[in-house]
Amino acid sequence: MTEQDVTRLLQKIPQLKQEIGKVIVGQQQVLDEVLVALLAGGHALLEGVPGLAKTLLVRTLAQATDLPFRRIQFTPDLMPTDILGTEILEEDHGTGHRSFKFNEGPIFASLVLADEINRTPPKTQAALLEAMQEGHVTYAGQEHALPKPFFLLATQNPIEQSGTYPLPEAQLDRFLLYVRIGYPTEQEELAVLSGTTGTSRQQVQPVLGGEEVRQLQQLTRQVSISEELLGLVNRLVRATRPATSEVKFIREYGRWGAGPRAGQALILCAKARALIHGRFAATLEDVQALAPAVLRHRVLLNFNAEAENLTPDDAVRELLQAVRI
Repeated sequence: MTEQDVTRLLQKIPQLKQEIGKVIVGQQQVLDEVLVALLAGGHALLEGVPGLAKTLLVRTLAQATDLPFRRIQFTPDLMPTDILGTEILEEDHGTGHRSFKFNEGPIFASLVLADEINRTPPKTQAALLEAMQEGHVTYAGQEHALPKPFFLLATQNPIEQSGTYPLPEAQLDRFLLYVRIGYPTEQEELAVLSGTTGTSRQQVQPVLGGEEVRQLQQLTRQVSISEELLGLVNRLVRATRPATSEVKFIREYGRWGAGPRAGQALILCAKARALIHGRFAATLEDVQALAPAVLRHRVLLNFNAEAENLTPDDAVRELLQAVRI
C-alpha cells in the first residue's frame, strides 16, 4: 500500500465510528474494543444484561462495514449442522446422476452474530471452535473455507441461570476479547429514549468494504511495538500463573493462568488500538487499556476468591500494579 492508501484507510476509522454512533448512543469503550477485535483479526464475546443493544451494535457494524452478515439465534435444540451446513442429495435430470452437494450454513458469512451463545449445549457450541481458530469448516472429510475477513461476535446474558450452558474454558480462549457492556449514563439513556420512540430512523451508510477490512488487518500487524512493551506483556501473562507468579494476589486466589495465546492477543490488540487512534506504534496505555478484556476470561480464580466476591478484573488490576515496565 502507498502512503496515500494508508492515510485513506485511517481516515475511514473515525467515519466508521461516526456511522455506528448514529444508532448506538454512548458505549464508546465497547465500540472501540469491538473494532480492536475486528482489526486484530480475532473474535469477541459480548456480555451484558438484556436491552443494552448488543445485537443492534453488531447489526449496525455489519451495515457500516458492508460485510455479508448472518445472525444465528442459539437455542437448546440447535444442532451443529444448523450452523455449519449439511449435505443434500441432488439429481442431474439430464443424466440421472445423483451426487451430494454441501449446503453452506449461516457460519459462511464475513460477520456472524452468535446470539445468546450460552443457551445451547456444548456439542453445538463446539461446532464453532474449528471455524474460529482455523477459518474453515470440515464436513464429511472435506474442508470448506470461510470467507475473509471472518469475524464472529457472540453475546451472552450474565444473569440467566436456568437453561444456560456456560462456555468451556477452551472455547473462551478462542475469543480474542471478552467485552463487558454496562448500563448507559443518565444523559445517554435519555438520548436513547428520545431517539428510539419517535418516527425518525437513522440511515447507516457503508464506510468500509471487505477488502479494506483485510488491508486494515494487515496494517495492524505492521504497527511497531518496543522490546520493553513486549517484555512487559510477557511478564504480565506469566504472572497470571499461580505456580510461578510473584504476585501475591495470584498466588493466593489464582487457580489457573493464561497461556501464550493471551500474550499474542494483547500485543495484537494493543497494535489495533494504536491504529484506531492514528498511531503507528503501540504504547503502554494501549496495553493497560486492553488487558482486562484480554485476560478476564483467561484467568481463573479459586473458591476463596469467589467467597470474597473477587473477580478476574480485580486480578488484572493487581497484575497491572505489580508488573511494571
